[in-house]
Amino acid sequence: MVMARHWYSSSPLVDGHPLLEELGFWPAHLADLSEGVPPEAFGSDPCDADAMLDKLQDPAAWPVFTVPLSGGFTIVVHYNSGEELTTTDYFLTHPGWRQDLVLASDDQDRIGPGLCWPELAALLEAPESTVGVTDPHARLLLLLPVLGDTSVPEEAVAAVIRALVAQGAPQASEALARRLLQGHPMWGAEDWWFDEDEGSWICEGDHSPRKVPLGDHLPPQQRAALEACLTPR
Repeated sequence: MVMARHWYSSSPLVDGHPLLEELGFWPAHLADLSEGVPPEAFGSDPCDADAMLDKLQDPAAWPVFTVPLSGGFTIVVHYNSGEELTTTDYFLTHPGWRQDLVLASDDQDRIGPGLCWPELAALLEAPESTVGVTDPHARLLLLLPVLGDTSVPEEAVAAVIRALVAQGAPQASEALARRLLQGHPMWGAEDWWFDEDEGSWICEGDHSPRKVPLGDHLPPQQRAALEACLTPR
């Protein structure tokens, strides 16, 4: 069962952002999406990828990443390492909320997908004067596990290729990009449709938290801000 984010306060959390600059991070972070793909496809040495996996799965140090969004929203990525397995939780947060929203989690509850491509594309540019993961290529790759969309356009493939190359992958990364866009193996790619009345994307996936309008419990002002945050500019 996914851990409520406030429970992490007593956990061995560490700042994960420095790991983004270390060798082997991307094949380790995207290992589930790229199972069977050698780290060399990411431009990484297998030893570096293995060493990074050990860091991400260290029970004594749980990396945390923050992806700042417009309107004060943030996607928080938590690694959660117990004695037997490591899971990753993705929360949508806001300082005015009493409870965060779970976008995805690869624990036994398999919650996801949490974003469709139009939403993820809208989140790639970080707001000015924010801290956290601000590079658009890193933001895309970090959040790819949350994505699960049967209708990703060719522009999505091109965007993932650019992100991979910017992070050290070979120029010929189309096959890897298409593989990563197939969705997390726990939930895969699902159909989405836009509810005009609710102003929200809806996912047809059985395990998706997006089967209902995102933030439908929020006050109108916060709901409008959330819709604006996830709307392509």
